[in-house]
Amino acid sequence: MNSQVLQLNPILIPAINDKLASRYTVHKHFEAADGEAWLRAHGASVDAVITGGHTGIPRAMLEQLPGLKVVAVNGVGTDAVDLAYCRARGLPVTATLGALTEDVADLAIGLLIAACRNLCAGDRFVRDGQWERFPQPSAIPLARRFSGMHVGIVGMGRVGRAVAVRAAAFGCPVSYTDLRAMDDVAHRFVPSLVDLARDSDALVLCAAADKAEGIVDAAVLDALGPRGFLVNVARGRLVNEADLAAALTAGRIAGAGLDVFVDEPRVPLALRQSDRVTLQAHRASATWETRTAMAEMVLDSIAQALAGERPAMSLTT
Repeated sequence: MNSQVLQLNPILIPAINDKLASRYTVHKHFEAADGEAWLRAHGASVDAVITGGHTGIPRAMLEQLPGLKVVAVNGVGTDAVDLAYCRARGLPVTATLGALTEDVADLAIGLLIAACRNLCAGDRFVRDGQWERFPQPSAIPLARRFSGMHVGIVGMGRVGRAVAVRAAAFGCPVSYTDLRAMDDVAHRFVPSLVDLARDSDALVLCAAADKAEGIVDAAVLDALGPRGFLVNVARGRLVNEADLAAALTAGRIAGAGLDVFVDEPRVPLALRQSDRVTLQAHRASATWETRTAMAEMVLDSIAQALAGERPAMSLTT
């Protein structure tokens, strides 16, 4: 009998779905008419779970899966998984660490350039026929140069370091804050987030910070100042969105580029309506290359766990 895999989130790579179907019996919980009823009837037979970082898996569901051998997260976020419970149970929880780094860093820089240069507002200006109506150069406000900006990075992990490399290539001085200074990082360490914001033209959030919430608040935004930009490719809840909306509306910061939000997919109206904000739908890793690499890591984690091995990407065992 094939091992039973419970899939809580879709995987968008057809070749990976074909591999899953050829190796295991896959139950797509996200398509089930009554997922709870299915769990009550079949939960004891489930060997592996595939989920996403945002979805995770509730402890109540874990308790209905007594034969579970691995929770494979197709992403890097594990804050929606009760890691302490899984650790106590000896249950491997894996993540696709490292696979997302380059794409997330690319998008961080892309969002920053788009925000500085008003790319989305300029796109709308042309698409809406406004250029023909208002051809004078003054119809679009002057933008901000990105090259040479002082970039402050919050969280100097894999993504933070990749952002630093890209920013440095544009001639940007880089400083950072984290829980501690990194011995192998040449950039300037600033212990205080407020001080980092005050010293920066742009603040880029790259921290995993699973337990942090609202650390970018009015005080940080005021320190960033009316010519400063905020980019978030980390966790939505790192930002106090009400404070951000107020700062943007009042012109207390220049703009923002946001890929993540507190209550996805619900984005505050004030952010959606602001021309100062460039928005994405939590898509920093959404390329064929990265999603394929992530899904292959998920397959590896399941295979290793079901073979009785400790998965290489386990965070709990």
